[in-house]
Amino acid sequence: MNAKMRVHGHCNGLKTTLLFALMWAIIMLIWLCTGASRNTLGIYVFIGLATTFGSYWFSDKLAIASMGAHEVSEQEAPQIYQIVRELSARAGKPMPRIYIAPTESPNAFATGRNERHAAVCCTQGILRILNGRELRGVLGHELMHVYNHDILTSAIASAMASVISYLGYSLMYFGGGSRDRDESSGLIGAIGVVLTAVLAPIGASLVQLAISRTREYDADEDGSRLTGDPEALASALNKISMGVDAMPMQATAGNQSVAAMMIANPFKGGGFSRLFSTHPPTADRISRLMQMSREMHGAQVGGTGWQTQVPMH
Repeated sequence: MNAKMRVHGHCNGLKTTLLFALMWAIIMLIWLCTGASRNTLGIYVFIGLATTFGSYWFSDKLAIASMGAHEVSEQEAPQIYQIVRELSARAGKPMPRIYIAPTESPNAFATGRNERHAAVCCTQGILRILNGRELRGVLGHELMHVYNHDILTSAIASAMASVISYLGYSLMYFGGGSRDRDESSGLIGAIGVVLTAVLAPIGASLVQLAISRTREYDADEDGSRLTGDPEALASALNKISMGVDAMPMQATAGNQSVAAMMIANPFKGGGFSRLFSTHPPTADRISRLMQMSREMHGAQVGGTGWQTQVPMH
């Protein structure tokens, strides 16, 4: 237990680079569809740079503020501090700041631009429904988000997707192309504007969703290796899923931007909305974790003391 666990980056540096490239490509595509004017190029470059810098530098502050969370001392949350201190030491990494959000919907998330500027936040709801073992599993998952450096990737994806969506929607109101084009070119330009306005936000969202789902599976795996207890996280995810169904968060502009960082989708939804969920199906995550537990222990695991009752959404 005293040996430091090796942290796997899951190629997140490459993912971040590719994400930057793709998001910038979409921004430039929108610029081209608005006429590729040199006068507007500076505006689009500024928007991209400002968004990138802002999502990097202020990601933790923005996420914490949007949830109305407050930092707690060790005297206020001794159990969380004990768990986080133990797991941080095991990973050989700095201990993040601890926050609690005043909402009864059960969830947790990690945020911050790097290991030394990271924060882990639990809602009051998750602290009410999880036992110590399950909470340890959740905190291990969140710490691995920090130590795998994918918090930055998620923050950039969320911010850039939002900017691209707004730019795409703006085309519907301001159009694109130069005014001196002939009628045929004007028609083609108009079609391009409409397609870009519709497809750019969808494309940006799909990139964000793909990255978010991948990092959840990675954090499930690495967090369980950090704690040595995949079953604890599986049990926690089961409780959280049912808790969110019973008491989902009310969607606001603030918590929608943080939703992708949370351990489970905080909003209730089903059917078609599953396709655009920022998280993999809970049943799939639990199945993977239970398989991981069997592999870790080398035998079938039985008598866990809880039954999987995961709503399929």
